[in-house]
Amino acid sequence: MPSGPLTRLAPPLFVLIWATGFIVARLVAPHAEPLTFLFVRYVLAGAVLAGIVLAAGAAWPRDARTWRDGMVAGILLHGCYLGAVFWSVRHGLPAGISALVAGLQPLVTGMLAGPLLGERVTPRRWLGIGIGFLGACLVVAPKLGTDVPPVPLLVAVFGMLSITLGTIWQKRTGGGVDLRVNAVIQYLGAALVTLPVVLLTEQWSFDFTLPLWIGLIWAVFGLSIGAIGLLLFLIRQGAVVGVATLLYLVPPVAALMAYGLFGETLTVLQIVGMGVAALGVAVASRA
Repeated sequence: MPSGPLTRLAPPLFVLIWATGFIVARLVAPHAEPLTFLFVRYVLAGAVLAGIVLAAGAAWPRDARTWRDGMVAGILLHGCYLGAVFWSVRHGLPAGISALVAGLQPLVTGMLAGPLLGERVTPRRWLGIGIGFLGACLVVAPKLGTDVPPVPLLVAVFGMLSITLGTIWQKRTGGGVDLRVNAVIQYLGAALVTLPVVLLTEQWSFDFTLPLWIGLIWAVFGLSIGAIGLLLFLIRQGAVVGVATLLYLVPPVAALMAYGLFGETLTVLQIVGMGVAALGVAVASRA
């Protein structure tokens, strides 16, 4: 990966911002239906980014294939992944189980990166992936419950597979497109796949209270523009397995945020897990 200020700052900044997604989900849950909230988020983020693209004079793709590739990436990375996570948690899947399912992504990415991208995953990187997964398990272990509804669990697995395939698809197809333009096309695809589900399953519940406005503004500018922009940058700069391994740091950071903002408990086991997850990411990153 090329060296530079943004390259060095992007991984920790991405983890920090991405972890706030769990805080936003908790903040807005009483005030809006999950897929309705996501649809509004996609539309607003796409509109803001489209304005930035126009102001910067960036070129829009002229071929249908580039539009198709960007929309497929958006459907997988945003529409299917976020939609599945929000829906499964809303329908009774414990957050700890959801985090564990998401923790399988680096493992699945490592298995698929070779045949689909030609990336070689070294033994040291596999070791880092394994250590990171152990650390993530320790962080979420105190929050695990015994009652796991099967349908939401399957939906969560579908979401994990979606972001895995979306990351690989983005790596294969998004290398020559302006990142801002690519993000606009992705949000168009995410909105188009989410809208029919909203119309069929939800009532457009959206109460526009202050917590919802705060969550929506941060979701648009912090997550949909900031975190996703960093994710696309990292995918373009490095191996997808290394990028996926960074997600092991998200549960520890989210747990620290929940401890500070909502007074959630933080056990010794979780603190140990944070250190183990960080060690796994460090080992994998040096591979």
